[in-house]
Amino acid sequence: MSMPAMKTEVSAVAIPQAAAAAPVVTMTPKRAPRAETYAKMAKETAARAVPPLIVVALLLVVWELICRRAGSSLPPPSKVFKDTRELILDPFFDNGGIDKGLFWHLSASLQRVAYGYSLAAIAGIALGTLVGQSVWAMRGLDPLFQVLRTIPPLAWLPLSLAAFRDGQPSAIFVIFITSVWPIIINTAVGIRNIPQDYRNVAAVVQLNPLEFFTKIMIPAAAPYIFTGLRIGIGLSWLAIVAAEMLIGGVGIGFFIWDAWNSSHISEIILALFYVGIIGFVLDRLIAGLGKVVTRGTAAN
Repeated sequence: MSMPAMKTEVSAVAIPQAAAAAPVVTMTPKRAPRAETYAKMAKETAARAVPPLIVVALLLVVWELICRRAGSSLPPPSKVFKDTRELILDPFFDNGGIDKGLFWHLSASLQRVAYGYSLAAIAGIALGTLVGQSVWAMRGLDPLFQVLRTIPPLAWLPLSLAAFRDGQPSAIFVIFITSVWPIIINTAVGIRNIPQDYRNVAAVVQLNPLEFFTKIMIPAAAPYIFTGLRIGIGLSWLAIVAAEMLIGGVGIGFFIWDAWNSSHISEIILALFYVGIIGFVLDRLIAGLGKVVTRGTAAN
């Protein structure tokens, strides 16, 4: 009678041990094949790129049909390409003076924009923070800003030429005075819209003014700041093209004006194409930077 009972007890103990010794199999999530991933990326890229390409192609066809008629004052796209082929294929030539390829004209304009826009960004964020944080500063400076920002960019050029007596700093000043206002206004709005809870937390942990500025104010107002920066970079690029038409020298604005004086309409159209593309790229760069800094909360 005792032997069967022992066998039953041993088997009952052995079963859990055997189960415990069995290997545990973990289920890993299936990864999508690379072909499917690449196909999805290609589909998303095509969804973004194909519609504008179709629109551009249709516009070129309409432009070609309209301007190929006799007596047309503007050249069709085929003639523009034929007339500017050398400028397109060799943008780096430099024969001295103002006889340079489009690369040098565009780089000169971009350098002026970089100087003026950088100064505008620094001054705009600083003044916007002051106006947004201080009621007295807002009451004293905001009316002045609202008046000055309505002055057209080129209206500042004669004054800047009289003050600096040189075209380079005058153009940089025009860029600065044109692009600083949206940065100031948007920064001030962002600072004023910081939630009161953030300020209460800063008071509880006793942040000093510098810590409050770097850890609370700038991160909270960053979406507004980058909106102003995007508007500012567009205005900077607009202002430099207009200013260079008057100050002369190397620059895409002067290139357009010189082409007009020489009746080279195709060169003007090519330069406008480059101006538009670079303006778009500058806007995308600021938007991308804003998306990274604000972790996707800035307008894209």
